[in-house]
Amino acid sequence: MGVAAVVAAWYALRGLGAVWGPAGRLVGVLAPWTRAAHAWVLEAPATFAYVAVFTASTLVQESAPPRLIELLTTLQSTNLANLHREPLRALANSALWVADKGQGLVLYVLVFVTVVAWGERRWGTPRSVVIGLAGHVLGSLLTAVVETGALESGRAPAWLAVTTDVGVSYIMVAQLAGAVLLMRGRVRVAGAALVTVAVAAPLVRGGTLWDVGHVLAALCGLAAGAVLLWWAPPRRPPSVAGCLPCAEPCRLRAG
Repeated sequence: MGVAAVVAAWYALRGLGAVWGPAGRLVGVLAPWTRAAHAWVLEAPATFAYVAVFTASTLVQESAPPRLIELLTTLQSTNLANLHREPLRALANSALWVADKGQGLVLYVLVFVTVVAWGERRWGTPRSVVIGLAGHVLGSLLTAVVETGALESGRAPAWLAVTTDVGVSYIMVAQLAGAVLLMRGRVRVAGAALVTVAVAAPLVRGGTLWDVGHVLAALCGLAAGAVLLWWAPPRRPPSVAGCLPCAEPCRLRAG
């Protein structure tokens, strides 16, 4: 809703600028920045489309009865019961929901529209999607293997097989791991340290099965990225920052 309001305000300002000088001058000042934002979105279509999807599902969670959402997310979870019954459907549906009734949505959006979008611009959309799917699908399946072992050994309660396990976090951590592969120098070191702490610290503190899943998803994304990087080098998209001073729109080119 906030993004839609900003977009509507921008076009209203442009319309006003056609008949009122001060508004027109403000449009001129802001236009290079809006063109840069437009180019950023166009170069990462999968990321921004996915952000729109899980943001919409979060709005549904916030407006619907909590018990209904709990039932719906449980039925669309990647828990063991659903994976055994309808694995493809469970994997597809679970990727549409933000966990914990949409908590942390702002953080998810910020990470996706910055780091994950940057990674898609460098990987290209097809390879970026592969990395995200590797984290979500392989991470979920490996987590199910760990869960099955815990249940069979009696180290986990039986209700864990039908618990709620949804969210975009597996895709996010996989994409972050993939983005780190493309970073260089101190930025790569800092990025690797942040991702490692983010996914491993909860596990070290005696985390849950879902914390194990985050580690596995990150490793799957890292492995997929390494294979794709071996297969072909990353793209060299135009620098958005370099386009800011331009008075005319730039043509996007990828090397």
